[in-house]
Amino acid sequence: MTHTSVFRRYLLPGFLFQSVVIAGGYGTGRELVEFFLTQGPLGGLLGILVTTLIFSAVSMATFELARLWQAFNYRHFFQKLLGRGWWLFEVCYVGLLLIVLAVVAAASGEIVRDTFGLNYWIGVAAVMISVGALVFGGNETIERFFTAWSFVLYSLYIVFFVWCFQRLGGDISANLFAEPAGSGWAWAGLRYAGYNLAVIPPVLAAMRLHTTRKETFIAGALTGPIAMIPGLLFFLPMVGLWPVILDAPVPSTVLLEMLGSRAFQIAFQLVLFGTLIETGAGLIHAFNERILGLRVDSGATLEPWVRPTIAVVLLGLGTAISSFGLVGLIARGYGTLTIGFILVYVIPVLTIGVWRIKKSAG
Repeated sequence: MTHTSVFRRYLLPGFLFQSVVIAGGYGTGRELVEFFLTQGPLGGLLGILVTTLIFSAVSMATFELARLWQAFNYRHFFQKLLGRGWWLFEVCYVGLLLIVLAVVAAASGEIVRDTFGLNYWIGVAAVMISVGALVFGGNETIERFFTAWSFVLYSLYIVFFVWCFQRLGGDISANLFAEPAGSGWAWAGLRYAGYNLAVIPPVLAAMRLHTTRKETFIAGALTGPIAMIPGLLFFLPMVGLWPVILDAPVPSTVLLEMLGSRAFQIAFQLVLFGTLIETGAGLIHAFNERILGLRVDSGATLEPWVRPTIAVVLLGLGTAISSFGLVGLIARGYGTLTIGFILVYVIPVLTIGVWRIKKSAG
């Protein structure tokens, strides 16, 4: 097996998942505050561990079921998992898609305004045009961009963490154990995993490469750590500014201003801007793949104009919703959909799905 083959089978699914999760999951830091840092520093750290374990467990089951069922878009997958109730996932997914696109638009506008002093709507327009262009490129373009940008992201976050630790190391150590973990961290980790796992559909297409259970299980087990290590590298510096940073709309901006390097601030925000593009493109691409699967099932093909048209409509709706603001979208929008995804995806795949995997092995 070549190095490229090993990467595509074992690491690519995790990097694809991480690429779509990051902007809606922890790109600005606001999401980490809402779900984890509100539990206290130690409680938040334990919550991140819970999320990582759930990501891996659900990914292992999902990847193997996708291989067994040859279900490489979410419509086919959830028809197998939920039967006639498969549409419940789609209702939740479209709701999340619109909210995440709104978060992407709002975050982009704030980044461009705060970093470059440009008009808010210039940032919104730039990210939406970029998302549309990436979606138009299709599967191969998206996989290549996501993989390359993940390496850029990891490199930047490592530098960011080391630099912040040099400045805040003492405060991080002191604040991490400043108060006991409490009792809400496990639920926070489950809630965070619940809505973020909804972005698994863009990863299903990569399961076409897998031929054995060993491959899907290893890829799934690695998905949790690959997805959450950058989040951990972001969370710990925020602990150094706890509890003041709890009220920051965009915590990443606060940390970057603390470092005092204009060049690094621009580099960080440009990479974050790229992750916003990744998330928007990945979610829309998965919806397009669902439409393609429907057309293939009926013996038809997908007309070239359909993908860009769907992208424009969804981006327009997301932009309209973005007027509610970043903090409000994350605090209320994600929380509302989390329960839905836990009920229609996380619980079924870890019960019905695991049972079917065991049955197939017997």
